[in-house]
Amino acid sequence: MQDTKTTNILMAGVGGQGVILASEIVAEAMLRAGYDVKKSEVHGMAQRGGSVTSHLRFGTKVYSPIIPDGEVDILFSFELLETLRYVHMLGAHPLIIVNNQKILPPSVIMGKDHYPDNIPDLLSQYCARVHLVSALDIARSAGNPKALNVAFVGALSRHIDIPESIWHDAIAAALPPKIVDLNIKAFTLARQNQ
Repeated sequence: MQDTKTTNILMAGVGGQGVILASEIVAEAMLRAGYDVKKSEVHGMAQRGGSVTSHLRFGTKVYSPIIPDGEVDILFSFELLETLRYVHMLGAHPLIIVNNQKILPPSVIMGKDHYPDNIPDLLSQYCARVHLVSALDIARSAGNPKALNVAFVGALSRHIDIPESIWHDAIAAALPPKIVDLNIKAFTLARQNQ
């Protein structure tokens, strides 16, 4: 990451996966690292398993929280199909980090639509750098599947050049003390596994 450039991260997922908390942790880490940070969230039908997005931008000076189409540097997606929904926003040299998890939308559950089986292959047509992460498995191995979002942030952290201690401090600031250690464990496992 370059200090003079604004870095644009689009986070996408499904309600209940912890997208908003993950965006708060990343924003807090970037603030603690000395960056100007702006973010904006769209909750949509989040409580019913609908699409959730968070635009997060950081750099020396950021003027708007919304990422323009064609300028996403990192598409950080918690669910496979949600990743495809936002490939039109990718910039010139993007990175896609995608959680290897399928959450079937209501139209698929009701038999009206088909969930594609080859999403990683489809994503590679849009981006040369696609990293598939099994964040749910990592969270389970850390001791709790609910730590999926923080584990997934650990995978993202490998691609942002700030000290690991800053990430730990951001996690501790965002979570109740009783679950901080578990979440830092999930974060560290994912950071080491990628």
